[in-house]
Amino acid sequence: MKKIILKILPLIAAVVLLCVSVMLSVPEVDVSSSKQESPAAEEKPSLPPEEKEEEISAVKTDEQEMRAVWIPFMSLDTGGTDRSEKAFSERIGSIMKKCREIGANTVVFHARPFSDALYPSDIFPSSHIITGKQGEQLSYDPLAIAVESAGKYGLKFHAWINPLRVRFSQSPPELSQDNPYMKWKNNSDPADDRYTFTSDGNIYYNPAYPEVRKMIIDGAREIVGRYDIDGLQIDDYFYPGEGGDYDDKEYEEYKNGTDGHYLTKAQWRRQNINMLVSGLYDAVHSRSGCVFGISPQGNTENDLKMGADVFLWCSQSGYADYICPQLYVSEDHPVLPFGKAAKQWKDMVKLKDLRLYFGLALYKIGTDEDSGTWLKKSDNIRSQTEYIRSIGADGYMLFSFGDISKPEVGKELLKIRS
Repeated sequence: MKKIILKILPLIAAVVLLCVSVMLSVPEVDVSSSKQESPAAEEKPSLPPEEKEEEISAVKTDEQEMRAVWIPFMSLDTGGTDRSEKAFSERIGSIMKKCREIGANTVVFHARPFSDALYPSDIFPSSHIITGKQGEQLSYDPLAIAVESAGKYGLKFHAWINPLRVRFSQSPPELSQDNPYMKWKNNSDPADDRYTFTSDGNIYYNPAYPEVRKMIIDGAREIVGRYDIDGLQIDDYFYPGEGGDYDDKEYEEYKNGTDGHYLTKAQWRRQNINMLVSGLYDAVHSRSGCVFGISPQGNTENDLKMGADVFLWCSQSGYADYICPQLYVSEDHPVLPFGKAAKQWKDMVKLKDLRLYFGLALYKIGTDEDSGTWLKKSDNIRSQTEYIRSIGADGYMLFSFGDISKPEVGKELLKIRS
């Protein structure tokens, strides 16, 4: 028996060595990839050398949940600072780094705030946010820098545009001559003057016209065609409200073209917005893998008054890949409590593939907004994120980056991650 054992011992040793060799040769699986949904996704970009290990471990996220931060134009304004490419790149790097540190996996970057562009555009003038004066020539591409920086920090990137807003609350202070609004006002065709309207001193594009809708849609197609982004989003600037006579002429022309069976003015306005939204959806989908999202007001009654057909968008395909109502209210809001409103939106979503996110108000933390109800507790945002998870929502977006550095906001964000 001993002789037999001695004869097979070399064979056993050889097998063991072979197994160890095979185990050592198997490549490690990267479970932290930001593209888990796609087996053919590119490798997740490595972090910049200065990133600390404790920061990395603090922000590993479940990619099935959206955790986004809105970066509005106010946070990108280079006024009063060095307007150089180097200074902007450093600012953007700092923004992206901070978003990652608080646990975000996506940024929503304001690419077109006021019929202008934070990128070289063939349709819209440069933004005064970057150049100091609308229409001044850009010396660099802010959007390209932002997209690249987000990738370095493993963040997905959604471009954010205001489709109808030309000028609001005296911003921009001056419109350039190459702004579409100015071109239409200054040309020899008075009919083009109807392509825009003014309400309460603010200027909007008039979506009743196919030419206007096409221009806005072409602008979206320009962005997704040039930049490697993950999504494009529009927000809640639709019609100013249900009143106003600024489009009476267009509505009368519409009625005269029917056989006497026509939509109400509110329905007609929603139809105009629906045609715009549908066109934007198609334009965004011209880039493979790019999604189109809408972030309307959280109050559905207000949405309908503004021409935002949120019930349709939540129930029929071809309008949006995700919807993110801006639910900037407390749990004890006297008119629209957070939980009640969130449940209503959850029940509205009838499409299987429509993602539902919620916009949460960082800017109200520590304030006496909503009749002082934000001061009743110190974990408003955490309780809201827990609630939307409990009802099966797909994530949240925080408004906005400019509030992250406030001490009271930082304390609440730590509670979200704990």
